[in-house]
Formats: sequence, structure tokens, C-alpha cells
Amino acid sequence: MKFRPCIDIHNGKVKQIVGGSLLDQGDQAVENFAADQEADYFANLYKKDGLKGGHVILLNPSTSEYYPETKRQALKALQTYQDGLQIGGGITAENAEEYMKAGASHVIVTSYVFKNGEIYWDNLQNLCDAVGKEHVVLDLSCRKKDEKYYIVTDRWQTFTNVELNTDILEKLSGYCDEFLVHGVDVEGKASGIEEELIKILEQAEIPVTYAGGIGSLDDLERIREIGNGKIDFTIGSALDLFGGQIPYDAIKNYR
Repeated sequence: MKFRPCIDIHNGKVKQIVGGSLLDQGDQAVENFAADQEADYFANLYKKDGLKGGHVILLNPSTSEYYPETKRQALKALQTYQDGLQIGGGITAENAEEYMKAGASHVIVTSYVFKNGEIYWDNLQNLCDAVGKEHVVLDLSCRKKDEKYYIVTDRWQTFTNVELNTDILEKLSGYCDEFLVHGVDVEGKASGIEEELIKILEQAEIPVTYAGGIGSLDDLERIREIGNGKIDFTIGSALDLFGGQIPYDAIKNYR
């Protein structure tokens, strides 16, 4: 169980947002924090501290007027920490290699694979063919509906009909190196973790990084307990780097 850092980029700036508030229309989101520093500052910090496997997320769609600057910031981060960061946001089989060549260790994908409520297995295979299964991370971020967790897409705005359970984790693990899972309903709120979701993730056969609701060091110990020490974690809004209360220095070497 280790800490995976993050660099979330929205409207060309490193930010932390309330996950469920993100809207494509008008590029709107409820902000918890907006950094004065650019993305490469954080990439260099993580590089200096030897933190691998963090993720850079582009939170604007390619149709946004802010997308070119958001992408520029993301590429700066990748180039600063070669092979140390993963990248997600609008990744497809057609553009994945560009990000790998820019320095990403993995590409993170949701909407290219989960569309129209279903899993597009051909797209998933195409992605694996493009960069190799060992460089693919599937983002299975989810929200609760009718007492079950369903994978959500389009920057967490659209429910699919794909329930997140042990069966789907097993099927998808043959097409990727890791899973990244945000509990979207608590993302950015530092209000407590999704314990039921973590119990599901603990069954995965490949590495999993959990995000969502972490607000204290006690929450981390709860993740360790429920996840049997198998599940990595990322912290955004609750981290002091992004205006929160949890000291970065207290968790950067978390094991």
C-alpha cells in the first residue's frame, strides 16, 4: 500500500475539484483549490521524492477552448518526470503513443472503452495493440445507483450499465496493468472513504489505486485494513499541497 500522487489539470491550471461537479458545458467545476505553480513543478517534486505511478489527468474535453493549454501543462509534467507518471483524459488508441513518447509510463482510459453504456472490447484490444497491455490503466471510477456501483464516463458525468464487481474486475484485468478507481460521490469532499467500494476492489488480481473522500490519516489506516494492504491510494483536495490538512511529508513515504 503506497501513496500515488496526482496532477489534475482543468482550464489550463493544476486544480482540485469536487468530482461530481465537473461539467463540459462552460468548462465548469466546483473548485477546492487552484495552484499558482504549473504542472511541471509538481512533477519535479514527485520525481525528487521518488514517487512513481502518479497520474496526470486532463479534465477538459478536446472540444474545450482550454484544452490546448491543459494538454500543454500535461506534457510539461510528463517531460519533467519521464516514465514516472501516468496520463488520462481523452486517451484513445490513436493518440496513446504520443503520450507514451512524451514520457508517460502508462495511459489511463475510461470513455474510449466504456461508451453508450457498454464495454467496447474492440477499442480495448486496439489500445493494448497500440501501446501494450503493460502500459494500460483502466479507470473504473464509479458512482452508486440502486445500491450498486456503476462505472461512469465523460469526466464522471455519464452512467454506464457496467456494474463494478469482482466478475468485471477479473475480465478486465486481462487487458491492463492496473486499475484506477475514484469513488466519485465522495471525490474532492474529504468526507470519508467508500468502504463498500474498497471491499470490492480488494478482490482485484492486479494493482489498484483508490481515490475519493480521504480526509485523514485514519482513513488511510482504514483503507489498509479493509484492503488488506493491497490497495494504493491517491489524495487530492485533502493534501496540504492542494490546500488541505494532510501533510505531504507524512505520506510521501507511506508503506
